[in-house]
Amino acid sequence: MVIRFRIQSVARQRGALMTELMVAMALLAGALLPLAYSLAKERQLARATYQRTVAMEIVDGEMEILAAGGWRSFSAGKQGYRVNAAAAANLPAGDFSLTIEPGKIRLEWQPTVKGHGGSVVREVAIK
Repeated sequence: MVIRFRIQSVARQRGALMTELMVAMALLAGALLPLAYSLAKERQLARATYQRTVAMEIVDGEMEILAAGGWRSFSAGKQGYRVNAAAAANLPAGDFSLTIEPGKIRLEWQPTVKGHGGSVVREVAIK
């Protein structure tokens, strides 16, 4: 009888230990999954912010050239614009477009894929 009691006691202890282990694993997974999701979103936001910053630098630099008189070599209306900046290699797929209207010029970068920094637009009044 004593042996049977010890075997049941050990089996209960193992069962309780297994239950405690499962609860601990569930709590750990419940805490780590949101943290992993948060880190992934933070990484995506950082990439989009970087790409938007690069696009702003390029558009600002090109707009300075156009505002200084470079716009005169283009015809009126909306047209594609080609940039020579090496930093454009860090941008996702997108299009630069130049719009020349009476009294203003507008340079815009629009990414083709959503969530990559958004569009960047600069307008300058011309004489």
